[in-house]
Amino acid sequence: MIKHIVFMKFPDFSLAKIAKEKLLSMKGNIEVLKDIEVGLDFSRSERSYDLALVTVFENKDNLEKYRIHPYHQEIVKWLKENNTQTKVVDYEI
Repeated sequence: MIKHIVFMKFPDFSLAKIAKEKLLSMKGNIEVLKDIEVGLDFSRSERSYDLALVTVFENKDNLEKYRIHPYHQEIVKWLKENNTQTKVVDYEI
């Protein structure tokens, strides 16, 4: 199993709320996505990112299929258009 975690910081926190809905919409639309969790940061500290995305995949091949999936790519495009900063960690569980 693979966990893919992405932290996101937006120029305006209201965009994080929109991003949460967009990200959650991937469930059921990307067949290799086993599980998804999206959380908004409530502490809003200087060190905080605004949103955390946690996704789970059966294997590395499925993670790669997710990365290039057209539905995912549309969300990535929106994130880039909105100047989203991201940090990523991928690991095996």
